[in-house]
Amino acid sequence: MQQHAFYEDDTALAQYLEFHFGEQWHGEPNFPRELAEVALDAMDGRPLGRALDIGCACGRTSFELARKFDHVDGIDYSANFIRKCVEMATEKRIGYARPEEGELVSYHERTLASLGLEQAAARVAFHQGDACDLNATFTGYDLVLAGNLIDRLYEPARFLTRIHQRLNEGGLLVIASPYTWLEEYTPREAWVGGFMKDGEEYTTLDGLRDMLAPQFRQLGEARSLPFVIRETRNKFQHSFSELTVWQKVAP
Repeated sequence: MQQHAFYEDDTALAQYLEFHFGEQWHGEPNFPRELAEVALDAMDGRPLGRALDIGCACGRTSFELARKFDHVDGIDYSANFIRKCVEMATEKRIGYARPEEGELVSYHERTLASLGLEQAAARVAFHQGDACDLNATFTGYDLVLAGNLIDRLYEPARFLTRIHQRLNEGGLLVIASPYTWLEEYTPREAWVGGFMKDGEEYTTLDGLRDMLAPQFRQLGEARSLPFVIRETRNKFQHSFSELTVWQKVAP
């Protein structure tokens, strides 16, 4: 099934490169870096062998995880995103034209060295792939991080009910999502939550708990992480992503 073409557009690519490697906006921290920090804190003494950053977009979280993990695989459906991930990992720098106004752009170059991530590049590998149909080789992870992913999958239940197969015993699954369910990405019948069920509100967190319960237990409470995506000089998306941590349990 084809994913939404939005993520293959050059304008969207520039916006996400700025989101990952560019400036911070409206007082909010860099979200891809914060995701990695929260995930690393959650590991709390657990093995830091292999991590999977699924839906890695332009790769910042993968690089940040590789500061501590021995190896990180970053996977995204978008060929454009993965091409830039590989360029950053190999060349240690990327350039892009940031949208400003109408047809006007400004040109920027970002480097791993300026972010303190140059050494991490050797421990990251990037791959194009489908979160709902992962290659069998992607397994044996101590951490799986799905950042702003599940509400953009065509069949999120398939991902959620199978992802335990990729994790080592006691490994962690970290999910962050603004739960912006849209039928252009996910058929209504495939939404994890955000609807009425048996006359009661059924949230995405309810759906996650039900889908993950056989293989995972939730650690701590859900928390909210802000993020800002700069579209142009005068237009920004200011959103919040709900983050939950799940530990794989023995069957």
